[in-house]
Formats: sequence, C-alpha cells, structure tokens
Amino acid sequence: MDLLEQVADAMAKDVLEAVELTGNEDLVDEIKKTIGSSSTTLEEAFMTAVRIRRAEARGRAQLQALLRKYT
Repeated sequence: MDLLEQVADAMAKDVLEAVELTGNEDLVDEIKKTIGSSSTTLEEAFMTAVRIRRAEARGRAQLQALLRKYT
C-alpha cells in the first residue's frame, strides 16, 4: 500500500468511527470537502477507502447473519 492509500484509509477509518460514535453521517462529506480543497487526489482515495470499509462492514454483517442459521 502506498502513502496515498495509507493516509486515505487511516482518515476513512477515523471518520467512520466518528460517524458511528456521533451518528452524524455528514462528517464524511465535511471531511471530503476539506481534503478536496487541498488535494483532489487524496479526496478520491479517501472516498474509495470509505466505500471499501462500508462495503466490508455490510459484507461481514451479512456473513454473520448467514452463519447464525447454522449455530
């Protein structure tokens, strides 16, 4: 993973944790705008990391729900 991906993923992880803590979904867009005003490259990588982390969370939740049927 290169520096861009590391920075973007770390920021995505922190922002998504803040969203979970506060319930404020607008945090993602606020941080996206802040990042984008300085670096569109980082903004794109951040949003990709957010989408990946959210998709992973949905996939894991689905897997757990399916496995509950067998336990």
